[in-house]
Amino acid sequence: MGLVEDFNSYRSKMNEKIMDSDSLIIKRIFNLDTNAYAEGHLDVKSKELIGLTCSLVLRCDDCVKYHLGKCKEVGFTTSEVHEAMGVATLVGGTIVIPHLRRAFEFWEELQHV
Repeated sequence: MGLVEDFNSYRSKMNEKIMDSDSLIIKRIFNLDTNAYAEGHLDVKSKELIGLTCSLVLRCDDCVKYHLGKCKEVGFTTSEVHEAMGVATLVGGTIVIPHLRRAFEFWEELQHV
């Protein structure tokens, strides 16, 4: 399996286990997360780009991978994603660069899925 398949498989498997735990708090957090990215005053594309850039600044590799997948789904181009990640790196500083490397690698693999 490749990076994308490994990530998606693990994420799905663990999300299922988490939801099976029947924790009302966790279910509410997951629901809030889902609803936050739904169409609203901002369109879904804008929200995904915000999610991607915030995830890079916060240095959450799993979050970055998730949002890169969503960015591909909603039709962002490589140039658009790279520009957004450039802004995130500027905001987050050079400590973001290792996460940027992994993000570039993941985005590249997404192009072949």
